Order: sequence, then structure tokens, then C-alpha cells
Amino acid sequence: MNIFEINTTAYKEENFFLMTTLSREQVVSVIEPIVHFERDGDDDYDNDSLVRAVKRAFPKHKVEHYNEFETITI
Repeated sequence: MNIFEINTTAYKEENFFLMTTLSREQVVSVIEPIVHFERDGDDDYDNDSLVRAVKRAFPKHKVEHYNEFETITI
């Protein structure tokens, strides 16, 4: 299982996390074209649509979306 922090903007508060059985390369292969398409002035995206795109591209893999993780302080 992998956990990736996804950063597509200059604003850290817009980052999100994916816990997944996918590799970094697989995640990037789906998200990168969507981000570049939007930066070229075309279709808009949000974090939920990016997660849906990853799930559609790899339906047999586990993909969980988190905005943050709970911290345990001991």
C-alpha cells in the first residue's frame, strides 16, 4: 500500500492524499494530463474529479482519498 500527497497547485491547503495499491507512475499517468489540460485553459478539475479519474482508470485497485490524516500525539 502506498500513500501519496497530491500537489497540483501552489496552495498547500488544496493538497490531498491517496492511499492506494497503485504506483506513483500510475497515479501520475492519470492526474498529470488532467492538470496540464486545465492549465492550458481548458476544462476545470477539483480534487474529487481527480480521484474519480484515478478510480475509473484502475477500477481493480484500491484508491482511498483523504484531505488530512488524524495525528496521534503521545
